[in-house]
Amino acid sequence: MHILLVEDELKSGDYLCRGLRESGFVVDWVQTGVDGLHNAQSLEYKLIILDVMLPRMNGWDILRELRRTHDTPVLFLTARDEIEYRVKGLELGADDYLVKPFAFIELLARVRTLLRRSPGRESDVIEYADVRLDVLRRKVTRDGQRINLTAKEFALLHMLIHRPGEVFSRPRIASQVWDMNFDSDTNVVDVAVRRLRAKLDDAFDRKLLHTVWGMGYVFEERVEEGT
Repeated sequence: MHILLVEDELKSGDYLCRGLRESGFVVDWVQTGVDGLHNAQSLEYKLIILDVMLPRMNGWDILRELRRTHDTPVLFLTARDEIEYRVKGLELGADDYLVKPFAFIELLARVRTLLRRSPGRESDVIEYADVRLDVLRRKVTRDGQRINLTAKEFALLHMLIHRPGEVFSRPRIASQVWDMNFDSDTNVVDVAVRRLRAKLDDAFDRKLLHTVWGMGYVFEERVEEGT
């Protein structure tokens, strides 16, 4: 599930990004209102977490512009607890409202509730071939056998299985799973793919995680097995 976080406070943004990614979400984090509106209008997200007080463009104006063309669920974050602020956000089209400071477990519960309400939302369970990934329980099985994955391996598989047949480049994987710019001298992506492949593919005849030489990696079932 792809989430946009618009938050200018570095400590809060880093805290939320880490928590959401460890919970299985793919998160894009931007720190200005202008960047937030641009991403929200040009990319597809399942949910937007939006701070109210932002540089260059505040959350109210972002939501006002966004609602002209998009119905993406929006969760507002703000330090202001006055009832008029909550009412204003809801009247502009926000789907929920959370006052800072808050417990991450509450934010996570609200995020999951909004995603369940959202039409066309991603299922809590994703199945492809004989692999079953339970997003909420963080559980993966293949042909009924439990596959124990680390948090990063789970995030990597979640990204790949969500778009079977799509080739993911190393820079894209590094950005979405590790929130880092890819350095050609860094082999973190290749190492993670090897470990995931060892757990998910090595014990099975049908291989699902393939290398596309010179391009990246793809998760798909093939009639004729390659690499």
